[in-house]
Amino acid sequence: MRIALIYSLLAAIATATNIFSQDMVTRVYHGPYAILLSVLVGTGVGLIVKYVLDKRYIFSFTARNMAHDGRIFLLYTLMGLVTTAIFWSFEFGFHHLFESKEMRYLGGVIGLAIGYYAKYLLDRRFVFPQESGQC
Repeated sequence: MRIALIYSLLAAIATATNIFSQDMVTRVYHGPYAILLSVLVGTGVGLIVKYVLDKRYIFSFTARNMAHDGRIFLLYTLMGLVTTAIFWSFEFGFHHLFESKEMRYLGGVIGLAIGYYAKYLLDRRFVFPQESGQC
């Protein structure tokens, strides 16, 4: 239960940084593809924040060196491709259905919540397998 609470808190932090980053992009840039650019920036910022928080506070991971950390980050990112599709589907779906910034962000939050749950299961099994001693 403790790990679920900590993971939920860290997911909320990553979600907030993602949505905040998106909002900053749309405040600064109003041109073509502003929404797409904002979602890409938010996704990148959220990915980095989530990786740093997860590896330290959820999986207690310490890399042997920079190359090892880079390989783990790449694997972490690859596991995130599926969950990013979930997140983007909700965010862009809400944008299309409701045509408002607030509903797009709500779709993003819902998609991130579902995606982060799936991501935890994937990361626990494939990225940070504690029982295998690979980390």
